[in-house]
Amino acid sequence: MKAILCKEHGQAENLVIEDIASPPVKGSGVKIRVKAAGLNFPDTLIIQGKYQFQPPMPFSPGGELSGEVIEVGEKVTRFKPGDRVAALTGWGAFAEEVVAPESNLLPIPDTMPDDQAAAFMMVYGTSYYALKQRANLQPGETLLVLGASGGVGLSAVELGKAMGAKVIAAASTAEKLAVAKEAGADELINYTDESLKDAVKKLTKGKGVDVIYDPV
Repeated sequence: MKAILCKEHGQAENLVIEDIASPPVKGSGVKIRVKAAGLNFPDTLIIQGKYQFQPPMPFSPGGELSGEVIEVGEKVTRFKPGDRVAALTGWGAFAEEVVAPESNLLPIPDTMPDDQAAAFMMVYGTSYYALKQRANLQPGETLLVLGASGGVGLSAVELGKAMGAKVIAAASTAEKLAVAKEAGADELINYTDESLKDAVKKLTKGKGVDVIYDPV
């Protein structure tokens, strides 16, 4: 199978495409034929040796994917060959096949395309954990999302609205704010053109916000 490999720390230009052996499957492992892979900021850090964990060289980057199950280990109970799944891998997703633990997989709904599924788990999982588990965002509260046009920021805008909050999106350009508005933001702040603090005070009539989400 083909895989994108990191053989030395550096920029993306140093990555190579090579033929490697398909990974073996055992225990609770699930082998997946990769249909699409998400690209996230940690992927750029891990190839430079700057991330919080580092796989042994050489390795294939890519922390999340969507694909089809082609083989399962003897301890797997939730998935079978042919199932469409999304998976968090940490690394390894930039390859034609990858093995991931069963616990890191989710089934993909029939209505969700592969490209959307591949980019779903990391950004939406991050924002859901932050807003639900850490901030305990409640209906009727006001949420300020900084960097609202990036993947994590946009997921926070959408989840904040789904959780019943009023969402204020902040970004550095009108183009970025237009994307946040399309995602459901109630109010917009361009912090290049105006003071973020003053704009928040104005929009909230001096009350301030209940939750600030800073993905940066």
